[in-house]
Amino acid sequence: MRILFCIFSLFSLHSYGQDGFDVVALGVNGGINDGNLTAFFISPKGDARGVMCDAGTLVKGVDVALHRGGFDPILSPTAKDSATVGTVIKSHIKGYLISHAHLDHVAGLIIASPDDVKKNIYAFPEVINDISETYFNWRAWPNFGNTGTTPALGKYTYVALEQGETALIAHTQMQVTPFPLSHSGIKSTAFLIEHNDSALLCMGDTGADSIEKTDKLARLWQALAHHLKDKTLTGIIIESSYTNARPDKLLFGHLTPRLVKQSLRQFIQISEDAQALQGVKVVISHIKYSLESGQSNKKVIEEELNSNNTLGAEFILPSQGDYISFE
Repeated sequence: MRILFCIFSLFSLHSYGQDGFDVVALGVNGGINDGNLTAFFISPKGDARGVMCDAGTLVKGVDVALHRGGFDPILSPTAKDSATVGTVIKSHIKGYLISHAHLDHVAGLIIASPDDVKKNIYAFPEVINDISETYFNWRAWPNFGNTGTTPALGKYTYVALEQGETALIAHTQMQVTPFPLSHSGIKSTAFLIEHNDSALLCMGDTGADSIEKTDKLARLWQALAHHLKDKTLTGIIIESSYTNARPDKLLFGHLTPRLVKQSLRQFIQISEDAQALQGVKVVISHIKYSLESGQSNKKVIEEELNSNNTLGAEFILPSQGDYISFE
């Protein structure tokens, strides 16, 4: 029995000691495409205990991912065979990182809350206030938070994050450091998620500095430059809501492929290494769905991102349920 325990312990330590991340795209679109809105499950390599980066879609996203095999590389053979939407949400999602409280980033969390289990919601204080006052207020929805309109049911515990300060993500092997983003007059968030010697950046909605008249992206790249130099940044999840044809005055705090590449070039310049993004995976999220065309502009955005791409980064435009490996 002792030998078996030692073997299991060594296997567990090896699994949890792996660098890199496993990501499942539970929702990839922005705006009006209910059932497929921004939501990414993120866990360390070898460990199925993860966190959501935004939760615009939850139940539908997990269901699609299970049917498409998106969780197969993450779950153990035993867990994979018995996995259901409920087991993933209750047992494997250990918390929520919420970039901002717009409905397409929190709808899945709010709707699933009655059947969820106790866990933490990590966000800037302003975002916590918005969630508490707008949704968990006993008018829009029962208050499943631990503060706010009484009675507070306490299913979710709010963890207020401080800019640039690192916090542990409970019941996982990860930690998170938040940075502010500017999103058409409101505060959004970029989450730097770290595990061992690996880092993954998951960004909420953001406008370009030049259009938003801020320096938040520049400050973010400055803070993360050492991760590029040290080759510890495995990937970036960043939005590109519209094609390059969208006028700047109608972006409403969002990016286009032109602006994505412009900002990433600034990141490279700040890192002082022309090859800094070589091999880094850049996942594009929050592509807007159009009622007029009945589809998103995913194909056009992909073509615009890859046209004259001299950044060295690999652009990935996932579909709902896709698994992505960051190493």
